[in-house]
Amino acid sequence: MKKILIAVDNTKGSQTAVTVFEDLFSCSRPETVVLVYVERFSGTSFLDDMITDAEMKTLKEVLIGTEYQEAVDKKAANITGSFKKTLEDKGVTGIKTVVREGHPAEEILKAAKEENADMIIMGSRGKRAHHSITLGSISREVVNNAEIPVLIAK
Repeated sequence: MKKILIAVDNTKGSQTAVTVFEDLFSCSRPETVVLVYVERFSGTSFLDDMITDAEMKTLKEVLIGTEYQEAVDKKAANITGSFKKTLEDKGVTGIKTVVREGHPAEEILKAAKEENADMIIMGSRGKRAHHSITLGSISREVVNNAEIPVLIAK
């Protein structure tokens, strides 16, 4: 595999995804690793169903240049930078960071397509319940709609 996309955020699942990548590709590294972080308004899970795409676009435009947007951008840079350093410390080269805005599953899938990724690796936010493992809604959506292999690290 030449290009691996790893979806990252500030959850334990992302740490697990990076660890799984390190274990799987300890001997043979891909040419490029794309770390993708998707910026999202806090609480958009309820906003997604309440406002239209046009209204969301207007809201994003209003936030450009504000302290809120600066804080969101800083958080994205800190998260991608931290994972990039972790991988570099393990000898991984060819790391590209990508920050996108929007619905995480949609943006992960778009980034994978635009980057011509061979595989997506991401964590699951699912929880163990009565001996069964369930995927989080983002990972489930990526798995169900991806055109390339998806590895869910749990």
